[in-house]
Formats: sequence, C-alpha cells, structure tokens
Amino acid sequence: MSETTASAPAASAASTITPAASGTPSSARHHRARTALRVVQVLLALFYAIASALPKLIAHPSASEAFDELGWGSAGMYTIGVLELAGAIALLIPVLQSVAATALGALMVGAFIVQVTAFEGENAATPLILLVPLALIAWARRAANNELWGRVRRGV
Repeated sequence: MSETTASAPAASAASTITPAASGTPSSARHHRARTALRVVQVLLALFYAIASALPKLIAHPSASEAFDELGWGSAGMYTIGVLELAGAIALLIPVLQSVAATALGALMVGAFIVQVTAFEGENAATPLILLVPLALIAWARRAANNELWGRVRRGV
C-alpha cells in the first residue's frame, strides 16, 4: 500500500470532525468568555443582593439616613431594596438575565443622577462602574429576550 492510499482514510476522517468537537481555539475561547460572563453575573447578583439590597431591606442606619436625607423615607428605601434584590435574582435566571441587567442598569442611571444632584457626587462613580458589566450582560444575553417575549405572548 502506498503512502497516499494509507493516508486518505485518515484525512477523510479528520475532515469530518466539526470545529467544536476538535477543540479549536475559537471554541475554547468562546467557552471561556461564556464562563467569565456567568461569573460576572453571579458576582453582580451577590453584590446587589448582599451589599446593596440587604442594608436597605434591614433598614441599616446608613441606608435609612441616606433615604431620609433624600426625603424618600423608608418606603423609597424598601422599594429600591426590593428592586435590587429582584434584579439580583433575575440575573441568575437564564430567560431573565438580559432584562434584569437592563433594569439594573436603569436603576444605576437613577442612582448616578441622585448621587450627583443630592449628594454632591459622593460615590457617583459606583453606579457608573456597575453600568459597564450590566451593559455587557444585557447585550451578550440578548437572545434570551426572544424566548422571554415568546413566553409572554403565550401567557406562560
């Protein structure tokens, strides 16, 4: 048997392997990017649930004082706390993750405006920093919006 005849079956077998199955660098890179985005989602969910919503929901003095200074009182504080907690939970639910990131992003725009106008810019960078990963999540997970919209239209 010649070299060309012996290598032909091996060449045809190699050509039937799909890029994803062969572990190409692009598929590995795509997997790492999806994993990294999921880690960011989990970290943001933990941040919103523990560091942001919890102090409001337990009426921690620092949160109470800030909302009293705004004139929003405990009703405003609890409302924002519930919205942040709901967003944190929704960031972890695949069909809601893009909408949650968008909603939390809108909340951060409001937080930035409040920080600049009512608190003279103190801590105004925090909502802006949080907007970056939220926008990334909203954009990267936007395909879930079609599934969500389909469920809403079906009444599920």
